[in-house]
Amino acid sequence: MRAKQGSEKRWHRLTKRKPGAKARNICCFFRRAEALRSHPKTQPTALSAACKVILLVLIGCTPCVLAQENDALVRKVDDHYNHLSSLRAHYTEHYSGMGMDRTEEGTLLLKKPGRMRWSYAAPVGKVFVLDGKFAWFYTPGDAQATRVPAKQLDDLRSPLRFLLGHTQLRKELENLTVAAEDSGYRISGVPKGMEQRVKLLSLWVTAAGQIERMRLEEVDGAVTEFVFSDLKENVPVKDSDFAFIPPAGVAVVQGLPPI
Repeated sequence: MRAKQGSEKRWHRLTKRKPGAKARNICCFFRRAEALRSHPKTQPTALSAACKVILLVLIGCTPCVLAQENDALVRKVDDHYNHLSSLRAHYTEHYSGMGMDRTEEGTLLLKKPGRMRWSYAAPVGKVFVLDGKFAWFYTPGDAQATRVPAKQLDDLRSPLRFLLGHTQLRKELENLTVAAEDSGYRISGVPKGMEQRVKLLSLWVTAAGQIERMRLEEVDGAVTEFVFSDLKENVPVKDSDFAFIPPAGVAVVQGLPPI
């Protein structure tokens, strides 16, 4: 019994509060709450506000910067070829469509103004020539050679003609777009005057503005792609390199070159 009374006395001493302690605690709580309410809220600093403004400006200007960079690249391609007088390159041509799938190669020779020669490696003697006035297409063994006035040319190689004059890609291609791709860029659009035949022309160019690849997608689903390598610029060439004389016994017909 004495042990029980002793524990009760110790518990009473530990839990007993002095008079007014509870009231003082409540008053302290309300004073702290009032102080928090009256404390001014943290205001954004001038630096944080400036950062937000800069961020908004950057977000708004990003499309403008990209457009300027794209325009600069297109002009670089224009300038690159406007300063060329001639070009020699090896090409690989791949065509798929109309039930065919073939790959050919050869040598491309360009000379300003308005001259172009595609000499195929096989069969030897197969050529596509633009002499400045007419386009010629001939395959050895054929009984006919095709001739087309240059102004009426609608051949898939004709988009490269803009490299033979004063190049302005934005005037040559409708709905022109630019996109970064691999280590270079792709410029795409529809050649003016060829809308009924060509769905899309894509040029893969380097940062220096040199064309390395060309792809033409026709509206009927056919695709022709040219890859250029071993490019040599401003090489010595003669006008006679672009002359075509039909072999004896070969008739000349007017029309479009065969596919």
